[in-house]
Amino acid sequence: MLILHNPKAGARDTHEDVQRLAKLLRQQRFEVEILTDLDPVARLANTLLDVGKLRALVGVGGDGTAAELVNRTKQGTPLTWLPRGNSNLLARYLCLDPAPERLAETIAHGTLIHLDAGMAQGRIFLLMASCGLDAEVVRRIHDRRTGHIRSRHYFKPLWDVMRTYEYPELRVYCDETLNDGAEAPFLTAHWFSVFNLPCYGGGLRFAPHAVGNDGLLDLCGFRGRGFWRFLRYAIAVYLRQHRHMRDWITRRVRRVRIVSDMPVPYQLDGDPGGFLPLNIEVLPNRLTMLVPKKGRKQ
Repeated sequence: MLILHNPKAGARDTHEDVQRLAKLLRQQRFEVEILTDLDPVARLANTLLDVGKLRALVGVGGDGTAAELVNRTKQGTPLTWLPRGNSNLLARYLCLDPAPERLAETIAHGTLIHLDAGMAQGRIFLLMASCGLDAEVVRRIHDRRTGHIRSRHYFKPLWDVMRTYEYPELRVYCDETLNDGAEAPFLTAHWFSVFNLPCYGGGLRFAPHAVGNDGLLDLCGFRGRGFWRFLRYAIAVYLRQHRHMRDWITRRVRRVRIVSDMPVPYQLDGDPGGFLPLNIEVLPNRLTMLVPKKGRKQ
């Protein structure tokens, strides 16, 4: 057993929980090693995977820690989490309990499942990629970050961005049109997200229909622009009525390319990624997750 403990994740000290988890696993005769650096733990996990001696790699942290581990480990590496991040969307989706006792039980008696992932500009994402207003909020928060990011840190930047954002037009080329050149048909909107799983912060469900093992990604977008339009969109999403709006776009895709004539940021799983253009594709069955037997099966 390998445990990657990210001491910067979450809003409280996790040292005692990590030690408790390690003790419980050793009582079940697992060999346990705790590391705090991503690259050494990833190298060791890859080595143990190659020789068939890795039960699981445990990430202690949030969605960012999960993404970093996936991007550094080989396909087939069994991963699970002790959720200690800000939102823990992936852990919630996988029905992973934050108690060390429950995770120890999952490690000993859980089951492995396989899920798709997304690839954006050479980087794997687990939940979603988006560009537009929310990505600008993420960029501003991380540019000013001095410590743990908590939910309340999003309120003021979100309000400021909604009032001042220019809402540039975005163009999306999907699947077969990617090979047809500049004159190929495309979709236009002022906000786009591509979901691998039906997860988003704040309890919002932009793509509740997204399936994690269908070999497809779910493209979602809003055509309108401006403060009042996006406020209306946010309310509609919260009430789960946005799919009935004429401004709403959704497609199931394997590949997309998103471009704009202006500098537009994008974010991956809640972390800043860079600026458009953005190329995205699905990676079928890229993820191997260790989950509770009575939790999510696929």
